[in-house]
Amino acid sequence: MKILILGGTREARNLADIASGERGFDIVSSLAGRVREPVLPVGEVRIGGFGGVSGLRDWLADNGIDVVIDATHPFAGGISANAAAAAARSGLPVLHVRRPGWTERAGDRWIRVPDLAAAAERLAGLGDRVFLTIGRQGVAAFAASDAWFLIRAIDPPAAAMPARAELLLARGPFSVAEESALLAGRRIDVLVTKDSGGALTEAKLTAARALALPVVMIDRPPLPEGAEVVDSVAAAMIWLRSHI
Repeated sequence: MKILILGGTREARNLADIASGERGFDIVSSLAGRVREPVLPVGEVRIGGFGGVSGLRDWLADNGIDVVIDATHPFAGGISANAAAAAARSGLPVLHVRRPGWTERAGDRWIRVPDLAAAAERLAGLGDRVFLTIGRQGVAAFAASDAWFLIRAIDPPAAAMPARAELLLARGPFSVAEESALLAGRRIDVLVTKDSGGALTEAKLTAARALALPVVMIDRPPLPEGAEVVDSVAAAMIWLRSHI
């Protein structure tokens, strides 16, 4: 069974690693190519877009794909929608793998917003020094703000940035001690982040909680209506084995 894994996440890499070691699975992983030096999964890898739903549908047919696994980032709403539509048009089963989002705990001061634009608007009155951890895409939504921003990303943003900003290029995971030192050292007033979930990037939330800092938490985009979803690699493997 030939499987396309739409990846770029730790879950996608783990899934490719496990599935590649089992008989009956032929794995192809696809990365969007938005990170200059991505961490590559084992096995065959393609990098780049497909050209929308029609392009992906054609690629699935040309490459004899039997099953599609969408294990992209929880905020990669476009490719998730395209995967669902292309698989439906091709008559192929598709599974979406999404790690659970974060859960607010005692002491947290979260402000949930639906999108980047709402996050930029909500910053008013929360403080002048903002720690922005949304990746390099979407930074332009904050370009008109008068606040000072510490922007952490793996690669530099390609679009407009706030006039008052420091760019910190770094790849996690980061420890709670590192995040606490960063928040204190830069005198951060408020954290803006996406509800990506997972333990690898949760330390900043722990540090913000300890310092009683407000967190503007951007909600995930919805998955396609009727999507079949699992929240772990183990569950995805059970689903795959059932489709051999």
